[in-house]
Amino acid sequence: MRFHLIDRVTAVRPGESITGVKALTRAEEYLGDHFPGFAVMPGVLMVEAMVQASAWLLRVTDDFAHANITLTEAKAVKFNSFISPGQTLSVTSELHKRDGDRVTFKASGSRDGVTCVSARLTLLCENPADRPGAASSEAEKDASRREQYRRQWAEVYKPAE
Repeated sequence: MRFHLIDRVTAVRPGESITGVKALTRAEEYLGDHFPGFAVMPGVLMVEAMVQASAWLLRVTDDFAHANITLTEAKAVKFNSFISPGQTLSVTSELHKRDGDRVTFKASGSRDGVTCVSARLTLLCENPADRPGAASSEAEKDASRREQYRRQWAEVYKPAE
């Protein structure tokens, strides 16, 4: 199951920063268990929303050159507040440093101007077809994934007016 935790990207400056939002609704399946009687967005999903926003920034910055973008490290993660159904998590990520195929971001999530979560995230960007010994079919899979992300971007990027 894939969780798409960025409903809409409202601003992007390729190579610099991105802002997106996640509106939390009661329809989110995981809220029934987290926590019964006091539904809140799990902290790990708040971090995942920051990862997804950072990955969108990386894709746009590199013109969708990478089929896979994965989290390799989360440092200095701080949780300060909750997100409950009916509230919106606003996620901002800034590209901090590039070191080859590893990219570090400073990211945060807030609600009504109150920081709920923050972290320094390192993501790895790659194309499985470029791995030594990769099957020839990997190049087609990589191209298909990159095209899928381009289509998703067209749906998720809605700049604020």
